[in-house]
Amino acid sequence: MTKTPLISIIFPAKNEGVNVKRTLDSLFSISTDYPFEVILVDDASVDGCCDFISTYSKKDLIKLVKTKGAGASNARNIGADQAKGDYYFFCDAHLEFEDKWIDRLMEPLLSGKTDAVTPAIASMDNPKSIGFGQTLTPSLSIKWNKRQSGLFETAVLPGGCFAITRSAFEAVGGFETGFKTWGHEDVEISIKLWLFGFKCHVQPDVTILHLFRKKHPYKVKYVEVNYNLMRMAYSHFNDARIYKCRKLLRGKYRRLIEPRVIKHGVLKQREEYFRKREYDDDWYFGKFGIDF
Repeated sequence: MTKTPLISIIFPAKNEGVNVKRTLDSLFSISTDYPFEVILVDDASVDGCCDFISTYSKKDLIKLVKTKGAGASNARNIGADQAKGDYYFFCDAHLEFEDKWIDRLMEPLLSGKTDAVTPAIASMDNPKSIGFGQTLTPSLSIKWNKRQSGLFETAVLPGGCFAITRSAFEAVGGFETGFKTWGHEDVEISIKLWLFGFKCHVQPDVTILHLFRKKHPYKVKYVEVNYNLMRMAYSHFNDARIYKCRKLLRGKYRRLIEPRVIKHGVLKQREEYFRKREYDDDWYFGKFGIDF
C-alpha cells in the first residue's frame, strides 16, 4: 500500500495581527485525508501576531520559525528549509479554506499532470470576485485569469496560495534568494518553473478566500520593488526585455538600481539559468500571449 504523503503548509507572516490565528483556525477546521505540518515563518513582526502559538491547541503540529526580516521571498525559502513533506503548500497568513482543498490540489500533482497548482482565489470581502491564476500585462502588471473548465495552464502562480512538488521547487532553487522585502517573487518563480521545463496549472474547482488589503502591514519601498524587477529581468530575459524593464522603473533612485543588481552577482546567476533552462523567454511570452 502506498503511504499517504506528508504535506508541508508554509505560512510567511509579518505584522498580520489576528489574521494568523484566524487562518490557522480555518485550516484546522477543514477535512482532509492527508497528514500535514505547518511551518509558520514570523518574519520580524512587531505586533505579536504569532505569540499565541505557545498556547494554541494545535501547537504540536506547528513549527514556528522567527527571522530578522528576510523578506517575502526568503521567508518562504526558510519555511521550505524546515519542511519535512514532499509537497509544499505556500499560503498567505490571511486565508480561509474549504473542506478537501488539500486533497483536490494534490490530485494533479500525484497524477503527474502538473508540477505546481493554484486554486481559484476569491475575495474574503466579496466571495463572488474570483481569480483563476494570473498572467501579465504589457507593463508586467498582474492580471487575473478568467475561469476555464477543468485543470488549465497559468502563466503566474499567485503567491497567496499554491502547491508544488518538493522536487520541482528544489530543481529551480526555490524562490529568488536575492530579492528585497517584497515584489515579483511569485512572478519570478512561475517564469523560472516554466523556463526550466515544469508546468503550472489552475484547479478551478477548488476555492480559497483571500483577504485583499489596500496596503501592506509593513513598509514596502519602490526602490526595492524595482530592484527585484531588474534582478528578475537579468536572471531570465533577453536584452530587449531587460531594456523594457528598465523603462518601467519608478522613483528617483532608478539609475542606481541596475548597477546594484549587477554588483550583487546576477550575471553569474543569469549564465547558470540560461544553461539549465529548457525554454527561453520568447517561448514563455509567446505561449501565454503576453505582449512584452
